[in-house]
Amino acid sequence: MLQFHLNRPQTRMKAQAYKHQVEKEFQVGELMYVKLQPYRQSSVALRTCHKLATKYFGPFLVITRAGKVTYRL
Repeated sequence: MLQFHLNRPQTRMKAQAYKHQVEKEFQVGELMYVKLQPYRQSSVALRTCHKLATKYFGPFLVITRAGKVTYRL
């Protein structure tokens, strides 16, 4: 019974999170923006204030599709 009551809110939260996910596929030749985490990624653009830095960089051209969710830009 305890296991049931511990798993129930976890499954609810998981279901709510998956409701808002959208699967997108890009074709070769399309333009796309890349979302980078400002505190981890510093090679694209150096910012003095990470909090106010842009989250999306681009647009980049999709050259090839490398995997199921990976692309070469």
